Amino acid sequence: MAKIRLAADEPRIVPWLGHRTVQPDEVVTVPDDDFEAYICQDIWQAVESPKPKAAPKRAAKDGD
Repeated sequence: MAKIRLAADEPRIVPWLGHRTVQPDEVVTVPDDDFEAYICQDIWQAVESPKPKAAPKRAAKDGD
């Protein structure tokens, strides 16, 4: 999960968060997959970026 901050001057109702009202300067947690959709807007600022996804493990071959 990533964290973002509302940088707007007034509260906002956020449909992606279940129509929750977010207050100015409030930090909220959002799914990693939605992070870019928020921070591309001027009213949101990144607080904690998503963690990099781990590379998939490869299957062992015969003789490994």
